[in-house]
Amino acid sequence: MNYFVLLSLLVTVMGGKSPRLKFVVHEHSRFHFNTPENYISMYHQEGTNTLYVGGQAIVYVLTFTDRGVRDVQIPVASDQTAIDTCKAKAAPLERECDNFITVIQKVNDTFIVCGTNAGSPRCWMLVNETVLTDVQGSGQIAAASDISPPYPSQKSISLLADGSLYSAMSSVEGHAGSIRRTFGSQKLLKTENIWLLNPQFAGAAIIPSSQKFKEEIYFFFSEINKTARVDEEPYRARIGRICMVDEGGIKTLLADSWTTFMKARVMCGAGNTQQQYNNMKQAVVLTAQDNRAGVMYGLFSNAWGRTVICAYSIEDINRAFSTSKLKGYSSPFTGPRPGMCVRKDLTVGSQNDVKNLGVMRYHPEIEDVIRPVGVAPLDLPTDDQITHTVADIVRAVNDEHYSVLYLGTEQGKVLKVLHTNKEVFIISQYSLFHNEGPVLNMAIDSQKGHLYVGTVMEVQRVPLADCGRYGDTCRECVLSRDPYCAWDKTRRKCLAIPPGYNDTSKELIQNLDHSNSSVCGEAAALKQRQTSPREVVVQSNTSIFLPCPVRSFHATYRWEKDNCNKNYPCLFSRDFCVLGPVVDTPLKEGVFRCIATEDGFKWEVVSFRLVNDGKLLAASLASTLGTSLLLAMATLWLH
Repeated sequence: MNYFVLLSLLVTVMGGKSPRLKFVVHEHSRFHFNTPENYISMYHQEGTNTLYVGGQAIVYVLTFTDRGVRDVQIPVASDQTAIDTCKAKAAPLERECDNFITVIQKVNDTFIVCGTNAGSPRCWMLVNETVLTDVQGSGQIAAASDISPPYPSQKSISLLADGSLYSAMSSVEGHAGSIRRTFGSQKLLKTENIWLLNPQFAGAAIIPSSQKFKEEIYFFFSEINKTARVDEEPYRARIGRICMVDEGGIKTLLADSWTTFMKARVMCGAGNTQQQYNNMKQAVVLTAQDNRAGVMYGLFSNAWGRTVICAYSIEDINRAFSTSKLKGYSSPFTGPRPGMCVRKDLTVGSQNDVKNLGVMRYHPEIEDVIRPVGVAPLDLPTDDQITHTVADIVRAVNDEHYSVLYLGTEQGKVLKVLHTNKEVFIISQYSLFHNEGPVLNMAIDSQKGHLYVGTVMEVQRVPLADCGRYGDTCRECVLSRDPYCAWDKTRRKCLAIPPGYNDTSKELIQNLDHSNSSVCGEAAALKQRQTSPREVVVQSNTSIFLPCPVRSFHATYRWEKDNCNKNYPCLFSRDFCVLGPVVDTPLKEGVFRCIATEDGFKWEVVSFRLVNDGKLLAASLASTLGTSLLLAMATLWLH
């Protein structure tokens, strides 16, 4: 048998940036849908254990515990008339002629639920978490078609802010796309049609301010680029911005429209090169309660479908909106700069000045382009497409705040990523689901410390601080570089940092800015031999492959035989470092040890004692099963 050919087929080489650790996680806190849910919306209120999931003609009210999930299912069927009309006018897909729940939001004490209703959107109110009633006559609310799209494949965004509901509707045939205030006590406002060019919305976020009247909402979207050349992508990414105190213009100008709407172009790519990602798919924002401090993370794709993440400074974005020239407008401003947030009692005669309203009506775009921090996209793995992202800001032991990204992928994995001022560090990869499929939606609860992840088949809850998985030594805990976790010197465990932790005791150890465990005070060069060789009997006419389970994918792995100084490199097959038969490594007899090295620290992962019993395996069996069978048998020794 040509073992070199077999080895080349078996082995894959680990390359590029990889998660340091990989976990297969199947928590008890998971819920399985009875039928596949191809489109799901989520609503979760921080500090609770309840997740609302909108599916096809149903709302799932899921209450999670450490032992399982209690569910209440509320049917929300489409009107039969709407279904018949939908099928008659040929929806984008016939299966979309149903009531897909696209919006679940709690405004004050009112739960608003909206669905596609087979192409004729409709909204309800959820009463006592069990009954849906018609929303009409229940306060100031826009038309359902301004809150929910007619079909689930059309992206819409909804955001609760200061007791009002804001909705961003992507463009679809017969609908220009808009940003609106759709529910609440404030005046219901909208964008003018000329301000947006077939927008496809990716997200929205509140930008807090120490002065309440200066609070803003950013909307993230892509627009059609009408001036694109043949070799250019037909999209341009944008940030739109409105002031939450905006109450519209005057009777003759922008009476029912925003008077503070502005937009800017967003670039994601390598400088001014052609390698640009212009289609924004999603955006999340992390902010402090400080004035404009924070970061925006945008998920972008290019014409070939490759996805990347770019990070932007909220301070940079705010500066651009506050100081940039307006596109196509060169005259000096009279009074306050158009588009700025002004207190309600100062709007008459200033913000509503006719000239400034005219400027905003015809020149909402600024000239400055918003570029990412560090110029280029974040250095992330490229072997799997990112489908969804959420983020958290974590206060570490050193009293600094760090960004943690959770990236859902096309293959149903979740990457946990630390983003510092200097680099991106991929803490771990979670494999959560039995059935591989793209992550459709996620929700994060910083207060309770949970992440909710949904696919077509199920929803699972996992802890944000999963410290026990990193190991039982200070070195393993610190090298995880997880902002949620630290080594407790007194209890000698890797534990979650308690809320309100005061660093004066110096009992917790962390090192997030570098992969350096010297803070533990352990002998970093110490080589530990802690494994007992596991005996494997080898027949004379077979060759064996020895598997070494990879714990840290940032460590280097090698094999040695009979305690000699000579080292044997290994090749990677999935999550194993495999030693195969080569000319100067006859895997027939002797003791073989797998040694890992990370951060200058060496440890023995596994060892095998091969014994040659002198017997021959039947030729036919050896040629068909020998190598793979022995590899499988050796792998069983590891469990």
